Amino acid sequence: MPEASALLIQSLEKGLAVLESFRSHASMSLQEIARENGITMGSAQRVAYTLEQTGYLFRDPRSKRYSTTVKAVGLGYSYLYRQPLFQQAHAVMHQLNQECGEIVNLSVPDDRDNMVFVMRVAPARHIPVYMPAGTRIPCIASASGRALWAHLPPSDLDKKLRSIARVKHTPRTTTDVAALRKIIDEARRDHYAYADEEFYPGDVNVAASVLDDAGVAVAAVNISVPKPQWSLARARAELGPLVMRAARAIGKAP
Repeated sequence: MPEASALLIQSLEKGLAVLESFRSHASMSLQEIARENGITMGSAQRVAYTLEQTGYLFRDPRSKRYSTTVKAVGLGYSYLYRQPLFQQAHAVMHQLNQECGEIVNLSVPDDRDNMVFVMRVAPARHIPVYMPAGTRIPCIASASGRALWAHLPPSDLDKKLRSIARVKHTPRTTTDVAALRKIIDEARRDHYAYADEEFYPGDVNVAASVLDDAGVAVAAVNISVPKPQWSLARARAELGPLVMRAARAIGKAP
């Protein structure tokens, strides 16, 4: 294990880890905070108190449980508001939504093999699944993640497919390494990827990668459609060209 740098502020690292651990919990007790983060009760108490005093956590006076506050939303504000990529994507995403009449998403990869949704445009005719900015979906089970992985060198892709947790989110989730490699090889050939009810039942999605000026895949445009209104074959034929065009438009150099 590499030695920690003298520049690393361990208490800050611990505080950020505690704050991030609330992503999977509506609220936590001190004992749960300590267990979730692998720290002592005393450390959990100090971190929780600090985050409460700075306005990032709220402590319920009756249950003594902690939950995040609206101030925590502000931590991602600069990233979402100032990124030129997202500003450029805004008009393209709305145009794509008008063109296909379905839910369109923009997502970016994190460092844990997930795609993080940063922009979502839904049609007015139905209420979609609640997916606020910051929602994470595993790359392995999403068209967006597969679209990005199609840009990996074959050896890196093989290593990733064999090492990553292959969880069965639905009965249709693909977990076989050979089958996954074939799907991603198709995405590399076709310049878009697909997923058929692999994370949410009844959801078919297609996606294409957004490339930066150096040709690196940095994001993905995704269209999500419901079964049985859409079959996989129809989604690929009609929506594949649309996500590819939108991805190219967003990735244009300013």
